[in-house]
Amino acid sequence: MAVLGAGSWGTALAVHLARTGHQTVLWGRNAAQMADLAAARCNTRYLPLTPFPASLRVEPDLARAVAAAQELLIAVPSHGFRECLEHVAPLLRNGMRVAWATKGFELDSGKLPHQVANEVLGNAVPKAVLSGPTFAREVGLGLPTAMTVASRDQAYALALARALSGQHFRAYASTDVIGVEVGGATKNVLAIGAGISDGLGFGANTRVALITRGLAEMMRLGVALGADKDTFMGLAGLGDLVLTCTDDQSRNRRFGLALAAGKSTAEAQREIGQVVEGVLAARAVRNVASNHQVEMPIAEQICRVIYEGLAPRGSRGGADGPRGEVGDAVTSLG
Repeated sequence: MAVLGAGSWGTALAVHLARTGHQTVLWGRNAAQMADLAAARCNTRYLPLTPFPASLRVEPDLARAVAAAQELLIAVPSHGFRECLEHVAPLLRNGMRVAWATKGFELDSGKLPHQVANEVLGNAVPKAVLSGPTFAREVGLGLPTAMTVASRDQAYALALARALSGQHFRAYASTDVIGVEVGGATKNVLAIGAGISDGLGFGANTRVALITRGLAEMMRLGVALGADKDTFMGLAGLGDLVLTCTDDQSRNRRFGLALAAGKSTAEAQREIGQVVEGVLAARAVRNVASNHQVEMPIAEQICRVIYEGLAPRGSRGGADGPRGEVGDAVTSLG
């Protein structure tokens, strides 16, 4: 298998696949970075405690990486997903299958990743999405992990889930691609809200209310787009949402904490030093929800804080003390 994307998540997946017994190729578009990875046999920037197994080969040339593989696993940020597919499309051979761990709506079109993949690769290529409660560092360290693999081709979903599963890693198969992708697209936005809430000292009650009512928003959007409601009660919905909202390994949560501390959007992103998927996702989620007439007041307020300069702590309060725009959005929900 070739893993395309040498960030923290792509590297962790490549290491995991190699440790599970698969000959694995890791490609990234930054040639200098790839040379460093090949020399160090480790991604010292993102996963310094995770050495590369002998069966993991670093490949700086995309054509050679694709030629060396039977299956592709794309792990690039959502804003680079279409471009990556466009480079991959002419390199595919008959019978190759393509999976991705990319999360988020395409900003300009509001399309989910599987819709983008169908446009670029055509409907005949078997496709799957990986999602669920996973931090790259913990996968890299080999800590126990579970996630979801979804494909409309059930046989492919089962085969890929088996290929990913190992002693400390369990992948579960699903056919609800839309539900799994909507969960992955919206949880990052809500995690920013959780970071804001905790950073403002709103406490555990508010955090749990935000997660629970955020899950309701996620479900409403997913069902409107054709997802199975039950999917959101599993790993790719509730599981990923709780993980991302409650642990500081989440870049989105840390971004929210930085906003609560008074930093601007640009300052918070510089402080994180990596792509914060929820920033672009917030705008995309708001647009998609508006187009489908789905009420998502928490996501709406988070988007306003990021893009409209709305202060995380609002001026409204009362006998219970000041709440803020995100807190008000939570408590106003039915």
